[in-house]
Amino acid sequence: MPQYFRDLGTALEWQARGETLRVEAWGSDGVRVRATPAGPLLDDLPGALLGTPPDGGAVEVKISEHHATLVHGALTVRIDAGTEGSLIPELGATAGTLTFSRTEDGTELLAEEPAHFWWPGPRLATATGNGHHRLEQRFRAYPGERLYGLGQHTHGMLDQKGAVIDLVQRNAEVTIPLLVSDRGYGLLWNSPAIGRVELAETGTRWVSDSARQIDYWVTAGTPADVLRRYADVTGHSPELPEWASGFWQCKLRYRTQEELLEVAREYKRRGLPLSVIVCDFFHWTHLGEWKFDPAEWPDPAAMVRELDEMGVKLMVSVWPSVSPASENYHPMLNQGLFVGTEFGPMAHADWPDKGLGAYSAQVAFYDATNPEAREYVWERIRRGYHDLGISVYWLDAGEPELKPGHQYNLRYHAGPGLEVGNLYPRENARTVHDGLRAAGETEIISLNRSSWAGAQRYGAALWSGDIGTDFATLRTQIKAGLNVMMSGIPWWTTDIGGFHGGDPDDPAYREVLVRWFQYGTFCPLFRLHGFRGDEQVLEPAMTGLANEVWSYGEEAYEILAGHLRLRERLRPYVMEQMRAASGTGVPPMRPVFLEFPDDPQAWRVEDAFLLGPDLLVAPITEAGARERDVHLPAGARWTDAWTGEEHEGGRTVTVAAPLDRIPLFLRDDARLPVREEA
Repeated sequence: MPQYFRDLGTALEWQARGETLRVEAWGSDGVRVRATPAGPLLDDLPGALLGTPPDGGAVEVKISEHHATLVHGALTVRIDAGTEGSLIPELGATAGTLTFSRTEDGTELLAEEPAHFWWPGPRLATATGNGHHRLEQRFRAYPGERLYGLGQHTHGMLDQKGAVIDLVQRNAEVTIPLLVSDRGYGLLWNSPAIGRVELAETGTRWVSDSARQIDYWVTAGTPADVLRRYADVTGHSPELPEWASGFWQCKLRYRTQEELLEVAREYKRRGLPLSVIVCDFFHWTHLGEWKFDPAEWPDPAAMVRELDEMGVKLMVSVWPSVSPASENYHPMLNQGLFVGTEFGPMAHADWPDKGLGAYSAQVAFYDATNPEAREYVWERIRRGYHDLGISVYWLDAGEPELKPGHQYNLRYHAGPGLEVGNLYPRENARTVHDGLRAAGETEIISLNRSSWAGAQRYGAALWSGDIGTDFATLRTQIKAGLNVMMSGIPWWTTDIGGFHGGDPDDPAYREVLVRWFQYGTFCPLFRLHGFRGDEQVLEPAMTGLANEVWSYGEEAYEILAGHLRLRERLRPYVMEQMRAASGTGVPPMRPVFLEFPDDPQAWRVEDAFLLGPDLLVAPITEAGARERDVHLPAGARWTDAWTGEEHEGGRTVTVAAPLDRIPLFLRDDARLPVREEA
């Protein structure tokens, strides 16, 4: 028996040239692959997979002279020892090459492919020092393959074949390295290292700029199967709290306690539904003190009580950055609770703070990968907010927002910046999750500007960051949101109307806002936010123009108010989908192909989606458009939710879309309260 194969029971291992490659059954129909260029495999590196894999059933390992296979449910993995007939097969570039196939019929799903017949092979490790390497993992390209997921990006593509995606966290660019293919597999790059993935016509290449081990997970099945298996191995989201499925009112920013309360009171005076109102940044004494400034918020406990009486939750903005003016700065510095640096001082960004006039402070960031730092920050959040009755937190700038973004200079508790940098936003959400759990809270949700694989298990919602305010941006957001859904994060939203600008008195912008609000009505979270008006100097006193539903004129107000009521009518259905997402991993907002994988046209629909299984949503994303074409998926009958007209699936229809209406279709016998009763 060739000595370079080992049967480990639930795993198959290959060793040659000092390299160790292990394929291990990991959950139903899935395997974890790890490879190290030298030395033993490492078990303590940070990643997305839960520590113990769920039981996935029987595993069969077979070893022959030139190859070995591991069969696990729907997935079969083959390791080739090298070119048959070669005098020294383990020295060839094909040695240790993996092929992933469908067990049922042997169809190849994914295969490693060497860069060259001699060297390098499909895996390449180039030393960067101190036991770290620039790691490359290559796979074969397949003509016509479609690829989804990878988090949230502003490139405007749903199918990301052909794209090069940086694996790094930035405002509005969120790395969640789960890739879902229409060929019947999903792949999680189980490493938070900084790098990139290249989805080229000549091959796929994953790159970590500096890390110690290749680590990824593969599963077989339909896209829905992939998301179910992914949730099993990285953690299911909790159930969305009932109140969170309602409307969230936000702007940059309410400057005082009375200003915020008056907005909430006006919603109630008008009889408009409101679930959450948001206290944005600069409400604090100093950045990194996590408490209200009494000069502007004199009695926050009374504010929370009044909001509670109205049935409204208060969400507060919590940042991970700490100003040198903060009372916490030096204690945290002395206790080693900040993200460190390899060279130079601790500061990672310049940011305005109260009391500095026109100057900015050089702020540090607490190290969310450090359990002691998480406990320290939560204790301040508890004293400053939770003891007042506030349990909903907006974790802004949690990439973290470095300036400049030199990850190679950072030193985290979890490891060097280049090796673990993408982990930060997930661990930042964990701070709040673990703190709330310890405080006895059972309903946990945080709103985050960034994320990473596995964040869903900490109740981490994602919003799409600081984006534009035009129809082109809206079109991009629809695709970005669907790829988030294909990345295992079921709770997502945008700033309705966009963030950067927008004039409430401009008729052209009012149309953008109305159409965006209609789209937002059917997103998992329904939230109005933005910085209206011309750009201002970033300073503690800043605020934008009014951004409430009555801020855009009477015509827009009637439409927006009608959609607030529509969301209220649909909330039982929305919550049904949220419970399903928690239990199964299948998201509430779904690309059309997720429900209809057997309809070839469904894979090409990029401007419509399903909310749950029964409601097809077709947003309007062009100025002046009053109709649009909608593909109705084959395999179902569709009813126009506004007119009652029925259509057989498998065809494209042109549907009316006056300004007050977003095209909606109901599947088969579904009955949802879309139309408002007289």
